[in-house]
Amino acid sequence: MGNELDTRLAGLIDRQAIADCLARFCRGMDRFDRDAYLSAFHADAEIAAGPFVGSAADCWDWAMPLHDQAQSLTHHVLLQSSIDVDGDTAHGETYYQFIGRNRDDSVIMAGGRYIDRFERRDGAWRITLRVNVIEWSVMPPAVAIPFADVPDIAANGVSARGREDPSYQRPLVNRRARQRPDAAL
Repeated sequence: MGNELDTRLAGLIDRQAIADCLARFCRGMDRFDRDAYLSAFHADAEIAAGPFVGSAADCWDWAMPLHDQAQSLTHHVLLQSSIDVDGDTAHGETYYQFIGRNRDDSVIMAGGRYIDRFERRDGAWRITLRVNVIEWSVMPPAVAIPFADVPDIAANGVSARGREDPSYQRPLVNRRARQRPDAAL
């Protein structure tokens, strides 16, 4: 029973490390954090995404100016994953949705799957091959950002592509005064 439990626990730890790797990719893309993005890939990794085929670093150099020029923000949203671990190699299929608020305030959405091969090297799981299968896209009408008119809404920071984003704040603190909108009713 002990060995079976140890094996199952190791599998859970491996899958969590791979999920963390996938999340670093998304965070790096959305926050324009090159280090976080590259930390999801081994140095010799290859990516095939749309018209691009090459290294992770070259993909960054190609994609980030496009995102910066076209969108004021992006969200790379991960959905369900299927991960098969076999020793120090794993294969994964992760559904995703991409949402971008374009500079003209239009919105683009796309979805598909990341098909990845991961390897554990020196104890770290990272992507060695990524095939991006894009399956749909749409441009829904844009609407105003909810609560943008609240006077102190930006006191805790605003969404930013870089380390000035509130998600990098340590320790995280609240700078907004307590308020309950229905208290005046």
